[in-house]
Amino acid sequence: MQRTLAIIKPDAVQRRLIGKIISRFEEKGLEIIGLKMTVIPNDLAKKNYSVHEGKDYFEKLVRFMTSGPVVVLVLRGKNAIGVVRKLMGSTSGHEADPGTIRGDYAISGRFNLIHGSDSVESAEREIPIFFDDSSIIESEKSDLKWIYDMSDDLTGENLI
Repeated sequence: MQRTLAIIKPDAVQRRLIGKIISRFEEKGLEIIGLKMTVIPNDLAKKNYSVHEGKDYFEKLVRFMTSGPVVVLVLRGKNAIGVVRKLMGSTSGHEADPGTIRGDYAISGRFNLIHGSDSVESAEREIPIFFDDSSIIESEKSDLKWIYDMSDDLTGENLI
């Protein structure tokens, strides 16, 4: 199973969209294994978005991400990074497809409700910025065989 980081940004928190966004992840079959509400300190925002340092929007992005409470999640599932990216939709809300989080709730490019890791390497770098190992809780869920086709499991334990 793959892990990814998602941040429900200050605009989504202020608009009371936390529950709607989290529901999308859970309804899709992703498991929340880490969750917290926080105000991101300036140094952590700069560290998380360091790949954008030097770009004209970097300081504005850091200011925005530190402007109010956010909800930070670690999600787990098969192809979790790609699944979360599809659920989020295109970066600019006005370009995002209906049915995606941004397509349904965002108009802006910068106030676009949610951040998600864009690769395995990004997820591996971003998750420890916000969570230590003791604050991530993984447990086996009995519904996985109903969410994922595990019929190719060679042990035979998950065959239906």
